[in-house]
Amino acid sequence: MQQRAATCNSTAPRQAIERSTPNPSAAMTLAPREIAQILREVVFQRRTLKRSDSHPTTTGLSAALIVDSEGWLITLHIEHAHLHHCEHCLAPDGRQWSLCGGDRFGTDPIALLSTWEHQSLEQLLTTL
Repeated sequence: MQQRAATCNSTAPRQAIERSTPNPSAAMTLAPREIAQILREVVFQRRTLKRSDSHPTTTGLSAALIVDSEGWLITLHIEHAHLHHCEHCLAPDGRQWSLCGGDRFGTDPIALLSTWEHQSLEQLLTTL
């Protein structure tokens, strides 16, 4: 199964089918499941989490919050005081992942968390 590119590209699926060689940028992308696993480890206190930005970027009732989990920089979107989705992640080894508007359901790492994990992460974020 081919991993998605780090940036949105509407021609990526067509190009992937046309190529017989693997996509060289695919080796530098993160899978949403990897990010969800990092967030799970934070919830179960196997990893630390700290705020990376001093003030979240706010627009009305939503905010983008950047957190650091042992070198993993994760941008989370908070809407109406609730964790809504993950916007971006940068791994310590340089691999990246970004949420694109046309992505399928289940490609957001937050959607891969259980209800309990989601709620626990929300509570943890309020203490940062």
